[in-house]
Amino acid sequence: MIDARLDLALQGGLELPEEGQIAVFRPPEDAQLPGIDRDRCHIVQDFKPVFDAWEARGYTAVRMIRDRYAAAIVCLPRAKSEARALIAAACGTCDGVVVIDGQKTQGIDSIFREMKARVTVNGPISKAHGKLFWIDAAASDFFADWAEVPSQTPGGFWTAPGVFSADAVDLASALLVDALPAKLGAEVADLGAGWGFLAAHVLTRESVKTVHLVEAGHSALECARHNVTDDRAKFHWEDATKWAPPHRMDSIVMNPPFHQGRAAEPQIGQAFVAAAARLLQPNGNLWMVANRHLPYEAELKKNFDHVEELGGDARFKLFHASRPVRSARR
Repeated sequence: MIDARLDLALQGGLELPEEGQIAVFRPPEDAQLPGIDRDRCHIVQDFKPVFDAWEARGYTAVRMIRDRYAAAIVCLPRAKSEARALIAAACGTCDGVVVIDGQKTQGIDSIFREMKARVTVNGPISKAHGKLFWIDAAASDFFADWAEVPSQTPGGFWTAPGVFSADAVDLASALLVDALPAKLGAEVADLGAGWGFLAAHVLTRESVKTVHLVEAGHSALECARHNVTDDRAKFHWEDATKWAPPHRMDSIVMNPPFHQGRAAEPQIGQAFVAAAARLLQPNGNLWMVANRHLPYEAELKKNFDHVEELGGDARFKLFHASRPVRSARR
């Protein structure tokens, strides 16, 4: 965790400015950030559940950079392209020291070597299977080429570093699109909409009056706004498992996430299943794709009266579930 490494760094040469705001990019939601006054701290976080957790702790959380900062701390995400983009953003908006922290499993050693090849790096502090180091403000200009650059998939969809399936259309989502029926009803939600691939195809159905793209990642949702320009699309920066629309849906489509960090966590997808049952009309339908090894069948049968597997392939399985049980809809 950053807590122990930051504390050691502040005792061993790292000096944070005594005045001015400090931006902290993507810290874990349970980090303590020793040595940083809460009132001077902006948590830069675009993932809604973690954003909400920091706000609940009394911090100022922002989706994106909105000021210049006296110092910045970057907690590395797993995706290297996203890590580089965050470092470039911190360097570009900071007038003082830029601190980089991360676990070995998040590629901190590789980033350290790349930065050390360009500028003087101070530290590092190695502890708890991770590393923390820092660079002076004068060195920050050397990372402008790492800035976030949106790109297009072979299908012409815009994506950004760090979003799911940033390089190409996800094969599981493509499989689900082929299985969707001609009629989906008037009100449809795409839970965990990502950059909008499923929603774009849902909107090819004439029966659809509104498709709600519900996505916890703000960067992904901004990509979806570029990819899905139909006036029937509504965009919601929300945790899909907690989203509360004013009315129930006729259909829900989803390719739910199942990773948090490196470990597979099927309970995330199971929470999506429960949310779908809560959000659907009594005769509503869920269309879902998942990795074949994930245990979703029990949760589907718990929340829906009718569950059928539509096939798939060796890697993915497709489900259609209908008639959410009454207790799930409450």
